[in-house]
Amino acid sequence: MSIPSYSERIEALRKTKLEFNDIKIKKLGSYNFDDHGWIPFEEPIEFEIVRDPDSGLVVGIDAVSKTFANYLDAHPVYIHPMSAFAGAWAGNVPGINDPWRPEHRFTEQEPLFEKYNITTRGLYGMNHCGPDLKIGLELGWGGLLRKIRYYRKFNNPVNTSFYDGEERLVEAIQRWIKRHVDYARQQAMLSQDEFIRNNLLQIADINEWLIENPPRTLREAMQFICWFQCVDRMYFNGGAGQELDELLRPYYEADKANGIIVDDEEVVWYVASLLFNDTHYWQIGGQSPADGHDLTSRISFLILEGMHRLKIPANIALRIHENTNEELFDKAVEYLFEDGTGVSFSCSGGLDKGFARNGFPITLARMRAKVGCNWTALPGIEYCLQDVTRICLAKPLLIALDEMIASDEENSMENLLRRYEAHLREAVNIIKDGVDWHVKYKHLNKPEIVLNLFAHGPIERGVDMSNGGVDIYNFACDATALATVADSLAAIEKFVVIEKKITWEELQTILKNNWKDAEHIRLMFKSIPRYGSGNSRADYYAKLVADMYTKLMIGSPTKAGFRVIPGIFSHGDVYIHGKNLPATSNGRFDGDPISHGANPDPGFLPGGGTAPTAKANAVASVQPGYGNSAPLQIDMDSKLAKERGGKEIIKAFIRAHNEMGGTLININVVSKEKILEAHANPDKYPDLVVRVTGYSAFFKSLSKEYRQQIVDRWIGCD
Repeated sequence: MSIPSYSERIEALRKTKLEFNDIKIKKLGSYNFDDHGWIPFEEPIEFEIVRDPDSGLVVGIDAVSKTFANYLDAHPVYIHPMSAFAGAWAGNVPGINDPWRPEHRFTEQEPLFEKYNITTRGLYGMNHCGPDLKIGLELGWGGLLRKIRYYRKFNNPVNTSFYDGEERLVEAIQRWIKRHVDYARQQAMLSQDEFIRNNLLQIADINEWLIENPPRTLREAMQFICWFQCVDRMYFNGGAGQELDELLRPYYEADKANGIIVDDEEVVWYVASLLFNDTHYWQIGGQSPADGHDLTSRISFLILEGMHRLKIPANIALRIHENTNEELFDKAVEYLFEDGTGVSFSCSGGLDKGFARNGFPITLARMRAKVGCNWTALPGIEYCLQDVTRICLAKPLLIALDEMIASDEENSMENLLRRYEAHLREAVNIIKDGVDWHVKYKHLNKPEIVLNLFAHGPIERGVDMSNGGVDIYNFACDATALATVADSLAAIEKFVVIEKKITWEELQTILKNNWKDAEHIRLMFKSIPRYGSGNSRADYYAKLVADMYTKLMIGSPTKAGFRVIPGIFSHGDVYIHGKNLPATSNGRFDGDPISHGANPDPGFLPGGGTAPTAKANAVASVQPGYGNSAPLQIDMDSKLAKERGGKEIIKAFIRAHNEMGGTLININVVSKEKILEAHANPDKYPDLVVRVTGYSAFFKSLSKEYRQQIVDRWIGCD
């Protein structure tokens, strides 16, 4: 029996992923997030959930660690016969999503959150920080266990629950790995296929070593990362990685020098197996902190190649900076055209200088890797809790409008904006108060039990990452509905103030009635030159509102002294954020979706011929500028993209946005016909992968509403 080629092994992984996706869709109907690597096991996992005796909830390090350990002890083993690695995860730890203790919930501010349509509050958020996996790679699971025991003895705390919990988790991970070792050996004995038998025995040997020892080879290092990915995902969908090429480079170079790796195709197979394991967020092509030189190496290309060959959702970012490796950049864009999507482009132009504006040295800013949907983080030294807090820019405007009309003062744009700023300030302050509350009580409810192991400080100090375990604390808040507000203000100014087509009171009534019997008015309000069209009043208001929000957020710390860094990002949840938002004066109906992040609304530029450039200019103009992102989403018709210059025009486009202070670019290059056909019949293109926002997904797996927002973005491609 012939040994399968590396390409055949990768194709087998891809085929399995498509089969799993069909099963997931049958189970869930649809899912609007990263594909993730979870395996749809047939049987439910039976295990004991341990609850805190006082609250009856899975809260506190004791209950959380015991529940987690029990789950790992009952979790099925999994090894794909064509993968280089063992392990997979079946889903989040059941019970772990219990709410916080009643006395630790921020209930007194609940009415204000609802008042300002703040649905994604940051409060109670988990694990949106970057690990430093070098800690684990240098120590191994056994070394991490010894570290925990050493510092427990060194610190000699009266309450040992923190160390007990971390130790309990690591021991459970070791037992889980051991079960895979036993399973691999058993399956090897049963297999009649020589390749599968030998592969299983190699996997068994690798993992038997890793139970106690740090990895020695590239394959062992990547297997260790697979275990991290699984455990991290089980606990509240943790998904952050770091600079994957730099993390793996020493192992790759040593293996090449020692003759362990002869054919780089083997490494491509490793990469495909790692990405099959899970869609964690990784960066390639970063910078040296000291002088900014590019860190691209041979393995950067192999990671990109593995992503390209596997052709499933993957979340890898290429760092764009003034010294970006041209060959790697070229290859990334080439694969973007070939595959329809690919890496996201993380822009140092806005990220590094922006982060330094917070008072950090540029050398530290360069260490912040893109490791989330829209966000970056310092590996293992920063508690930043990004991408879990959103502030709605639109609801304060509606409140301000009602308040002004009900008052005795003159109805004017000046008074509207003054009241708008006052309400936006109140919403900002609610977010800041929530940050303080979160830090005060989080460790008592949902400790960062996984990331504590891969951060510098928690184990050494014996405290949770969220409660003094690391040295740097930065929080983030993302604004939503920018275009909704900008277009609304421009329409009010034109038709109420300047042209006096309707009065302020008539506008208020029309909005309260959700444009009923006023379709001609609604279409008129939609007809203004919109945000993104260039030098319009809507563009003016977009920048005014973005600057207002930025100054309010960055102008003062929280009461406890924490920094909150502003960004503009809605994720893909434009329907969720618009669900409870009444009609707005940009022509939007009550409950309709809001605008997407910092991007102009679809169809913002009549004719659409220069839509990508106009959109890029618009998004660059509203960047908050402090190191949190305001991503640019570009969806281009593949035929037109090639006609306009293809790869070189895309590279120039990305460079220009980076130089303008952009922070992140997400690109799809697919034919409009294919997207429309796939939307009408998702089964026709089961392997179509799209970048939804900062994450990629099978188009087929998305709900009709999520697919629709992607379809809408193709408006203007003609």
